[in-house]
Amino acid sequence: MKTLLINAHPDFNNKTSYSAYLQEKFLDKYRAQFPHQDLTILNLYEETIPRIEQDELLGIWQKQADNLPLTESEASLAQQSQALLEQFKAHHRIVIVSPLHNFNVTSRMKDYIDNILIARETFRYTESGSVGLMSDDYQVLLLLASGSIYTNQDRYTYLDFAPNYIRGIFQEIMGFDAFHLVRAQGTSVRSREEVLSEANADLEKAFPAFYQ
Repeated sequence: MKTLLINAHPDFNNKTSYSAYLQEKFLDKYRAQFPHQDLTILNLYEETIPRIEQDELLGIWQKQADNLPLTESEASLAQQSQALLEQFKAHHRIVIVSPLHNFNVTSRMKDYIDNILIARETFRYTESGSVGLMSDDYQVLLLLASGSIYTNQDRYTYLDFAPNYIRGIFQEIMGFDAFHLVRAQGTSVRSREEVLSEANADLEKAFPAFYQ
């Protein structure tokens, strides 16, 4: 079972962050259960992630649609985008490690999704709506750190955009079989011990379900 861990934290080398803690706890469990397997770690903020801009993906797609030649720079970006897509499709377990930025995933995570949410590759259009093409036992696990608490059925519950966004893109559009969520929440209002205790309990439940 090939696993791709996508770290979407801008400060991914900061080992004191809650996101880093979630990642290490996941890796501990992975190594214990799969000691002879390797997983791939992709740190988005140390990679070139093509963006939907006129001189990047948007211009490339327009030229490709018109069968026009790409410049050297455009060809390099197109190759990088294709490599991200192929890497993504080759892994049936996707782990996303992310802090919450302005109530959603980080901007680089959105850029990454723009490279793998591709019609006729990970989903397709039909007359009755889009159909996911990633339905062959693909699963995604979101390890999410947030300053506020989103499970108290209060005003923040309706602002819980990040999990709904990832679930919608991966499960509803691309057809993933399952979405799993582990939270380290309330990092700005609770003690570190309380936050991590709850996160550990969530991971204990989510990990076996993710690999069942």
